[in-house]
Amino acid sequence: MRSLFSLAILVATAQTLLAAPPENFTVKVLGVDANEGCDIADFDGDGKLDVVAGRNWYRNGDWLPRPVRLIEDANGYVHSNGDFARDVNGDGRVDVIAGDFFQGQVNWYENPGEPALSQGILWKQHTLIDTKLGTNEATIMFDLDGDGKDEWITNQWNPKNPLLACRMAKNDQGEPSLVSFKIGSQNGHGIAVGDINNDGRTDLLVGQGWYEGPADGPFSGEWAFHQDWNEQLPCPMLVTDVNGDGKNDVIASQAHGFGLYAWISKGPDADGKLTFEKKMIDETFSQAHCLHLADLDGDGKDDLITGKRVRAHNGNDPGGKEPPIVAYYTFDDKANFTKHIVNRDQVGIGLQIRTADIDGDGDIDIVVAGKDGTQVLFNPMKD
Repeated sequence: MRSLFSLAILVATAQTLLAAPPENFTVKVLGVDANEGCDIADFDGDGKLDVVAGRNWYRNGDWLPRPVRLIEDANGYVHSNGDFARDVNGDGRVDVIAGDFFQGQVNWYENPGEPALSQGILWKQHTLIDTKLGTNEATIMFDLDGDGKDEWITNQWNPKNPLLACRMAKNDQGEPSLVSFKIGSQNGHGIAVGDINNDGRTDLLVGQGWYEGPADGPFSGEWAFHQDWNEQLPCPMLVTDVNGDGKNDVIASQAHGFGLYAWISKGPDADGKLTFEKKMIDETFSQAHCLHLADLDGDGKDDLITGKRVRAHNGNDPGGKEPPIVAYYTFDDKANFTKHIVNRDQVGIGLQIRTADIDGDGDIDIVVAGKDGTQVLFNPMKD
């Protein structure tokens, strides 16, 4: 009997190991507008993960839209380029920080709690900072100095605008605010954070090159800039060791054209310039404007998630009017990437891809928001 029991365990384990990576995720449309940012958090404190995307948040369960803020349209876009769920004022409720493509004002929206959440009352708007910059391509939030507070770092599509890292602080009235710090004067379409030169310090990558994290700390002075490339890159690109050789590589794309790539690190050349072998991952769709890592197939390793940004530049990019797609890629230690379809023809991406186990079934689901609406893509792996 014991041998039969052991055999059953082995068979079950083998079936798990040989299970095909999930494809054709179930689509739940939450809303339709031109917003391109989203995040996942428990906004009402019921223990379930909800979604926020631009004007609305969506309660897990009924998934009905409930208002957060009013956003004006702007020539095929909306005045929103990303949502970040954070407890800004420390009251135990999750708020939302949001930026804007065309205006420098960074606002946060205060979660009112119950009964206002159930009544659909708009969240109170507060301003954290006005950077005076109006070419805001996309924003990342990352804790550069390890103090437990994420900095607000906004990429500029105008390469002549500075790269700023804005730190959380309090103003003279004791209210939450952001204080800007100038990383440097170079910028350009594309943003990433990671240790690209493998010296143990966090670097910042932009469209025109990369900033080297200072030895004396991220806020000790302006960062040294290395113009080792000049391309129109995604937001974000990803810094990760693709092939397991101990050196960090870059996963990037032509954000407004065709081409998804792995930049395999070859180290510096004789002049100290970082060099890469660029390996094509996929060139069958355009505008892979946002990249994300998460373990969708449950094998303990991150997979690359991306897709076609819907109507980027209002459909005027190469391939801009072709059907949307969301896909992910498993990859091995030889940097071989295998493509899996999340959804074809119905759903594309915007500026942010978020992942979590939203339905509590033990696998990782995806949330995207773009110009075809906001969707939850439920992973079928545990179905």
